[in-house]
Parts: sequence; C-alpha cells; structure tokens
Amino acid sequence: MIEPDLRTIILAQPERLLEDRDVMSALVGANERAMGENIVDLRGIAMQRLETRLDRLEDTHRSVIAAAYENLAGTNQVHRAILQLLDPPTFEGFMQALSTEVAQTLRVDIVRLVLETVQEDGLTDPALRRLGDVLHVAPRAFVGSYLTNGRNGPARPVVLRQTTTLAATVYGDRADDIRSEALMKLDFGKGRLPAMLVFGSEDPHQFKPIHGTDLLAFFAGVFERKMRHWLG
Repeated sequence: MIEPDLRTIILAQPERLLEDRDVMSALVGANERAMGENIVDLRGIAMQRLETRLDRLEDTHRSVIAAAYENLAGTNQVHRAILQLLDPPTFEGFMQALSTEVAQTLRVDIVRLVLETVQEDGLTDPALRRLGDVLHVAPRAFVGSYLTNGRNGPARPVVLRQTTTLAATVYGDRADDIRSEALMKLDFGKGRLPAMLVFGSEDPHQFKPIHGTDLLAFFAGVFERKMRHWLG
C-alpha cells in the first residue's frame, strides 16, 4: 500500500506525475510487467517511440543553438579584425596590423600575403623587404597552382584544407608547424597579377573543407578593396 501522505499528495496534484518522464516510464514498465509477457501494450510502445523522438529533437535543438552561437562568435571575430585592418593610416602599419592584431583576433598562427611578380629579383626590393615576413613574393602563375595544389582546373575563391607538400613554398621554415590553412584568392584590378591571402594554423582542424567560407570571403573582399586603395 502507498503511504497515506504520499497518496494524498498524488491525488491532490496528479499532473506532477504526468510531467515527470522518469516516473511515467517507471509506471509504464510496472504496468507491462503486471500484464505479463504475452500481452503487448501499444500505449507503452508508443510512449517509448515518442520519448526517442523527443530525445532526438532535444539533441537537434542543442546542436542548432550551439551552431548559432559559433556563427555569431565567428562573425564578431571577423568584424573586429576588419576594424583593426582599416585603422592604420599607412601601408606599413596596414601590413603590420595584418600579421599582429588581425592574426591574434582571428586566432591564426601565421599570415602571408602572396604577390606574383615577373621580376626574378622581386625580393630584393627595399620597400618590400621592410614589410617583413608577412609578404611573400612568388613567380607568375604561383597562386593558381597553389590553390589547386598543382592540379589542372579553376581555383575556388576560398579554399580550406590541411597543408600539402607545397606548404614550404609559402611558410618557409615554419612549414612543419602549420597543419591547416585558409587560402583567399585576391584580385587587385586590371593589369595586376593575381594575389593570395593565406591564414595558417597549427591546429589541423581549424580549417576544413566542410566549414563555411562566407565570412572569409567577406574579409578577403574588404582586404582586396583596401589593397586597391594602397596600390592606387
């Protein structure tokens, strides 16, 4: 027999039992055991299926919320990085911000701006050497080849991947440390060779092909327009 006090509480507030999933599951299980193995309780089966569906919906709900927060955090990161990029009044400051504040905000370990040139001695230009390691001068057609990893075919504007055997041509001595990269193809206007902005990370999972590229495409678009301003 149920204790009188407990029985009084249940009779006074029966809806509290209905709202408790664990209690209801225990009651359904007890009911099935009481009926015996030869009787199928369709209500119990239906309840189990509904519970399974509810669990899946709750998991999906949590995943959607987590993804939304992650997207919002990524958007805020890119917005802060763009503001830091637009702040310097000089080209040298612009390039320094790219490799320092912007890199820290975006949580990347290395940044490279790859410029193609037809001059064999492009690296000896004193103006370019003052910009430091952030600038990488490469021969003509290098950008397209790097984006496609040496394969034939058109290059996508934004590529996310783990680093390949070509990494040493961009990262130099740090190539062994960089495990994933984001590559953004740049167009600086008519009459200028293609360029590429590179974000490298020591985390092999930071940039993966399954990740979205909209925010990086937006960042590249802003960077592209700012570079056109400096080059003009």
